[in-house]
Amino acid sequence: MKTSPPKLLIAFFFLICNHLNAQSYEGLTHLKGFKTDTYFSSGSEAKARRMAQQLDNVQAFYAEMLQFTPTVTLLILSPGDWKNFTKFPFYGMPHYTSNKTLIVASENNDHWKSMVPATDKIPAAYAGPVKEAYSDKNGGLNMEPFFDLLAIHELGHAYHNQAGLVMQRRWMGELFPNILLHTYIAEKEPELLNALTAFPKMVVSTTDRSSLKYTTLQELETNYNQIGPNYPQNYGWYQCRLHIAAGEIYDASKTDGLKSIWNTLKNQREILDDLELAELLSEKVHKSVADVQLNWDKVDSRP
Repeated sequence: MKTSPPKLLIAFFFLICNHLNAQSYEGLTHLKGFKTDTYFSSGSEAKARRMAQQLDNVQAFYAEMLQFTPTVTLLILSPGDWKNFTKFPFYGMPHYTSNKTLIVASENNDHWKSMVPATDKIPAAYAGPVKEAYSDKNGGLNMEPFFDLLAIHELGHAYHNQAGLVMQRRWMGELFPNILLHTYIAEKEPELLNALTAFPKMVVSTTDRSSLKYTTLQELETNYNQIGPNYPQNYGWYQCRLHIAAGEIYDASKTDGLKSIWNTLKNQREILDDLELAELLSEKVHKSVADVQLNWDKVDSRP
């Protein structure tokens, strides 16, 4: 006859588990009242509340469309806390880790600043939208409104990783979260479209492609793990190209584009060669998605 463990032992087990869970985020404050499990560094509660609410809204928006909701923990980290909770080598790059954790910076930083050209070098076509979206109270530019939206991009990684989609290519693994981000903003928070799109267009417009070490999709595929940590501006250029592409895909296909990508990559388990992949995307998803691969090197570095 089996006997149940003593109640005291059960209570002790749960106490240890709770202690270990709390210890994993020691030094951060746990934000309550949201579905997105959120922890934040001292001084960043307002940002944590805003971002947790937005991520709750994103997941509610996609719950019916994709029939899936990932599990994530959101960390809003100060420079001092960054090194305690992530191994990413420099402060400011939003990222999603293998333990289902989404990490973003709590404040302006050198990485964000490095992506901003001098105001007198911003092309006239982008000067107005850029200043409108990112001007701070001192008259300078602060890219926080854009980088905060990348929390939704990182949530996109949680969607395809946890649902087990076969992404086929590294660039598709980045394009899909950008489409998920752009689709949500366009559908539910269109007032943020300028903050989402002005920065990528500015970066691509002001980047001399010959100054980059890597520019092709194949180079991104081969060198993916080193470009982000070692060549952040080069990685940023790739991401900005993919952000622009995501906007074009949404404009061409609306929410059907995202749903088609989701269903296609969920069902296509075999890795395809480039020709097969282009045909699959064109036939099962939308021509605009296939064009990212087919036309990448035909497009000049300026949109």
